[in-house]
Amino acid sequence: MALKQFKAESKRLLDLMINSIYTNREIFLREVISNASDAIDKLHFVSLTDSAASRDFEIRIEADKTARTLTVSDNGIGMSAAELESNLGTIAKSGTLEFKKNNDKPADDTEGLIGQFGVGFYSCFMVADRVTVVSRKYGETEAHKWTSKGVSGYEISDAERAESGTTVILELKADDDDVKYSDYLEEYTLRRLVKHYSDYIRYPIKMRVERSVPKKEGEGSDIEVTDETLNSMVPIWKRRKGEVKQEEYDAFYQDKFGDYRAPAKTITASIEGAVNYSCLLFIPSEPPFDYFTKSYRRGLQLYSSGVLIMDSCEKLLPEYLGFVRGVVDSADLSLNISREMLQHDRQLGEIAKSLEKKILSELSKWQTSDREGYEKFFSKFGMTLKFGAYESFGAKIPQLKDLFVYYSTSGRFVTLKEYVTGMKEGQNDIYYAAGSDLATLQSLPQVTAVTAKSYSVLLMTDSVDEFVVKLMNDYDGKKLKSVSSEDLGIETEEEKQASKEKTDSSKDLLEEVKKALGTNVAEVRLSGMLGDYPSGLSAKGELSIEMAKVLSAMPGNEKIRAQYVLELNPSHPMFARLESLLTSDKEKFGRLCVLLFTEAMLTVGIHPENPSEFVKLVNEFIA
Repeated sequence: MALKQFKAESKRLLDLMINSIYTNREIFLREVISNASDAIDKLHFVSLTDSAASRDFEIRIEADKTARTLTVSDNGIGMSAAELESNLGTIAKSGTLEFKKNNDKPADDTEGLIGQFGVGFYSCFMVADRVTVVSRKYGETEAHKWTSKGVSGYEISDAERAESGTTVILELKADDDDVKYSDYLEEYTLRRLVKHYSDYIRYPIKMRVERSVPKKEGEGSDIEVTDETLNSMVPIWKRRKGEVKQEEYDAFYQDKFGDYRAPAKTITASIEGAVNYSCLLFIPSEPPFDYFTKSYRRGLQLYSSGVLIMDSCEKLLPEYLGFVRGVVDSADLSLNISREMLQHDRQLGEIAKSLEKKILSELSKWQTSDREGYEKFFSKFGMTLKFGAYESFGAKIPQLKDLFVYYSTSGRFVTLKEYVTGMKEGQNDIYYAAGSDLATLQSLPQVTAVTAKSYSVLLMTDSVDEFVVKLMNDYDGKKLKSVSSEDLGIETEEEKQASKEKTDSSKDLLEEVKKALGTNVAEVRLSGMLGDYPSGLSAKGELSIEMAKVLSAMPGNEKIRAQYVLELNPSHPMFARLESLLTSDKEKFGRLCVLLFTEAMLTVGIHPENPSEFVKLVNEFIA
């Protein structure tokens, strides 16, 4: 039969597909297997009303290293000569799409048909010089053969085939310096590609393999050829939850995501809504080694009817939930012609919103049902949840605030709700202290003073904590207030009056201290909340000391600093010494001011610029 030509537009499209549309050469096998699965789906649909169409459906792979051919065959519905001409002779003509159109009310069996564009088949030409398709239509007695070398055209001729179905024969290209095409004839490579892309095709993908078996008598071994099924067929996330043991979920996670540890939490769901999907999600026990680096790739594996579409779909998860691993499978996705991207981001958006809601709901349940396990999780990934609240400019605070847990001076981790529930009678505010570590915070003079009055303080040690607090502002009507605030509202009227009188009488001294420290401080004031400490440090304005530390650590922000407020304890002996030196030795008074300021900086974790000078000052005043 004479060589038939593709239309000029089809030639250009074919060349574009081979060289541009598909970014990964190895997906050709996924496309051929997906087409075979669709063909079997169609015959299975027919078998619902025609019992003669029933059979043991399967897909077969055969590699011939001598002939350099790779063959994929199915026993599905097959194609007639006219359909070979229509489906393969016209690029982007989809037999699957026609099948769907001709079945206005398809049964569930047709929902898994995803080959709607009719172009995936041509990815074969990325690895093959010649492609031959032998097919026999169900209900017909004759078979036909379609052969093509690519853009040069194609031939259709008569052929023989025992039953309905299709056989695709790829004559692989010669190996070159860039690509070793013969790798696609190796058992290991074929197993890997099937496992990676087509593991959950619902029909068995079989291949005959050779195995050495010991001889029954004597030494040596015999070669035995057996059929092996390469795919799992039924995805673990499609099985009923009650039928799957946790050990199976753990093994799936460890194998799929390369983690030697079992996951801390497993989440399964089948969601019906604007877009129907199933998911199997995992929360790792520990952050991946590269989790806090730019190289970490967040996202979930995305499947459409069991066929892998994307290895890491970032759009399915907000950045703050990037630690979640897992798979999402939906038959509702509108795929583009390469099946490597989606036509409509709207569908991804619908799934992403649903997933976010589901994950947050599961975290809330976890917090209640297994507090110890949840606290371990939060110690690893809590900061990323807080970043979710901060990066959304507070928009996600309503969904996230009850998931936060903080260590309290009561000696345990508490939620904001638990803190409010346990507040003292008459307490109006939630007290917190932010710093780099628990030890520093627990020794802060303001913390010790507040706890001395039997109030609990939340100790916040993540760099993002105060930024979130500023956005949150209050919880359940209770204002979040730093223990460094000027008025915590916990002093008695007598204490307030005494403090006011002392401040009035010390006005001149406070002005002299500020002069001695110059631009180092924005204000100097007295405080009755310093306990046994002679001095303390707080900040004036919206930028707290901890916020300034975080910002100044960023490149280009090195000069950012808070407006320091030096607080002096009028009950401490060092204050009396200040009063004495103010009139007796002005120079020594100035050095004592520097000493008290430096000590206050140390209590909040700020190291002095000149440690040796600080040591001299300490020695001078303890001598």
